Amino acid sequence: MGPAPPSPRKLSQGTLAAWAHRLPRKRKSAPPFRRGADFRFNRAVGKLPRFLSLLLLLILVTLAAAPTPPSPPDAAYPNSMAALGDSMTRAFNACCRQGDQLPHSWSTGDGPSDGVTSHYERLLQLTPHIRGNSFNEARSGATVSDLPRQAAVAAGRQVQYVTILIGANDLCAPSADSMTSVEDFTISVNQALAVLDSMRPRPQVFVSSIPDLHQLWNVLHTDPTAQSVWSAGQVCQSMLAAGNTGETRRQVVEREKAFNSILAAACGSYREICRHDGGAVYSYPFSAADVSVLDYFHPSMLGQARLAGITWDAAWEDR
Repeated sequence: MGPAPPSPRKLSQGTLAAWAHRLPRKRKSAPPFRRGADFRFNRAVGKLPRFLSLLLLLILVTLAAAPTPPSPPDAAYPNSMAALGDSMTRAFNACCRQGDQLPHSWSTGDGPSDGVTSHYERLLQLTPHIRGNSFNEARSGATVSDLPRQAAVAAGRQVQYVTILIGANDLCAPSADSMTSVEDFTISVNQALAVLDSMRPRPQVFVSSIPDLHQLWNVLHTDPTAQSVWSAGQVCQSMLAAGNTGETRRQVVEREKAFNSILAAACGSYREICRHDGGAVYSYPFSAADVSVLDYFHPSMLGQARLAGITWDAAWEDR
């Protein structure tokens, strides 16, 4: 117990100060004990790097599983192509002089201002990557037996798009009896498509039907100049020889229908890579203007242009 305060009569400033100094002082309260809170805080801070690592891992996994962004618009189109077939694809006698005229080909032509907008030129408008990467492996005079070899050349080039128009020379024999057989035609077509299907990556393939040879006879058999040229050049005598009977021509018609069915069926067997024209070229009722005046057989410049348009629509519609 502290000292008794002095009586009021003897109170002075000095006495008050001395007395106040001797009073017990009130201690300041210590802050509450926070060891548990500090421990939890420090533990949380220690776990932060691990949490960030887990968060980063989650983000990376999410990005990896996300859908691939859409490809550029031209990614659906090939950056290289090859044409297989015969003289029609070589634009033989298309205009002005005898022989192959590759710049005017319905498939790979690149002739400026010639009126023929080939598959190559149309693709070039859609993707610049194909520029300079088109190869015409067709051969004038080729029959279907040469098609597997041509396909192997295209496969060696690793092209991404292939056009095929073959069969006219298998029909245009010296006589109807010497046309290529259905069996041999089937074997060669399937061998060629098997070669293309074995490529990795596999190409897109377009197969055209054969133009209607009887339509050619219908259009021009009354033209004396055409008759003279056909006779002098021995052009497609199985169909166009002046001495042929209706029965002989019918044999050629039936064989052409069989060949076109084989082309369609073979393409259907490789539907993952192949598209057939559905008979569009065969069904086209071409006129004399579509035929070259050099031999009255091959497509003219106009014929090449129309062939390019018909086949393009069949090959690329809805793709």
